[in-house]
Amino acid sequence: MKDIARQSMSIKVESMDLLNDQIKMEAKASASYLAMASWCDQNGFFTSAKFFYKQAEEEREHMMKIFNFLIDAGGSPYSPEVTKINHDYASIVDVFETTLEHEIAVTKSIHNIVVKARELGDITTERFLDWFVMEQVEEENTIRDILDMIAVTGTDGVGLQLIDDHIANWIA
Repeated sequence: MKDIARQSMSIKVESMDLLNDQIKMEAKASASYLAMASWCDQNGFFTSAKFFYKQAEEEREHMMKIFNFLIDAGGSPYSPEVTKINHDYASIVDVFETTLEHEIAVTKSIHNIVVKARELGDITTERFLDWFVMEQVEEENTIRDILDMIAVTGTDGVGLQLIDDHIANWIA
């Protein structure tokens, strides 16, 4: 019976497996951003904490969007186990640089799934991922803008407070 169900899915098995990996990546991002929010709160970056609480919610929404897509396509989404979340950062700059590294990794992962779906002729998955491709452009751009603002503001003296105040510009 299991083989029959897998054959009648509207998604390719390889795509489903990659999307399950992406679910785990999105869940880890959500947990990581929650840890970053906590670090920001503990270190007096209250506006940045709000930014990361919002980011944590968004990443969970991304995870659930993929999860529900797999269900709708007849696939089997898996609830991911999330481990090894970093809770220690050297500075607010370290927090945002780590964020950019993560977003770049997510972008590469999404692109790889799109390429594989295209190779497999899995048009449904490829079309589904269009939104994620554009979302990653926005995500990376936001973090790059924040890092540019930090570079211009500097981290000496009141610069740290200005940085935290300006993060409000990126909270929708």
